[in-house]
Amino acid sequence: MYQNKITLTPQEILEKDFKIDTRGYRLKEVDQFLDVIIGDYEQFFTIIDSLEKEKAELLREIMSLKQDLRNAKMDVEIVRKNTDTAEVSNLDILRRLSQLEKEVYGKED
Repeated sequence: MYQNKITLTPQEILEKDFKIDTRGYRLKEVDQFLDVIIGDYEQFFTIIDSLEKEKAELLREIMSLKQDLRNAKMDVEIVRKNTDTAEVSNLDILRRLSQLEKEVYGKED
């Protein structure tokens, strides 16, 4: 994904040989090579920074989704408890009404 933005591989850096002049390595060649390395490092830092920002945004989204999930679970529990209570209450009322009808109509027969 980011490999086309990076010029040198670690192996290329390791294997780089500079031509030796009478006074040592050719400064222009070394400077050009170091400029490429610096460019790569700047690119690395840019990539790392963008990935860190993306990671932070994804973590915020995950936290938000987890909170939404917790809230949804709580809402479901509340609805479930209210539904169970209402059904029990309605069932209880129907039983009482049935017993009352039996007593009222049973005594009249």
